[in-house]
Amino acid sequence: QVQLVESGGGLVQAGGSLRLSCAASGSIFSINAMGWYRQAPGKQRELVAAIIGSGTTNYADSVKGRFTISRDNAKNTVYLQMNSLKPEDTAVYYCNAGISEGYYSSKRAYWGQGTQVTVSS
Repeated sequence: QVQLVESGGGLVQAGGSLRLSCAASGSIFSINAMGWYRQAPGKQRELVAAIIGSGTTNYADSVKGRFTISRDNAKNTVYLQMNSLKPEDTAVYYCNAGISEGYYSSKRAYWGQGTQVTVSS
C-alpha cells in the first residue's frame, strides 16, 4: 500500500506564505514525477507545479515567480513553497505522484487526501 500524506495548509492573509509538504510511504520502488494540483469550489482540478526526478520543474502561469516546488528523494517528499499568496489561490491542494511498487510493476498515479489553503483579502 502506498500513501501520500499532505501537511501545511491553513489560513493566511494575502501577501503571506505557506509551505506544503507531501510524504510518500509504503511499498515504493521508484517515484517519477511528483506534483501539486488544486481545486477551488466550482472549478476543475488544475496543475499547480510538478517536478521530475532530475529536478526539472513545471509551473502554472498563475503561480510562476511566487511558488517553488522541490523534492527530497531520500525522504520521498515533495514541497510547495507558496509566497505572495492571493485570494485566488484559495483551494484544496492535492499531492500527486507517479509511483512504481516493484521492478516489474507499472507506474501508477497516487493522490493525497488534500489540504485546504485559504487566503483572506
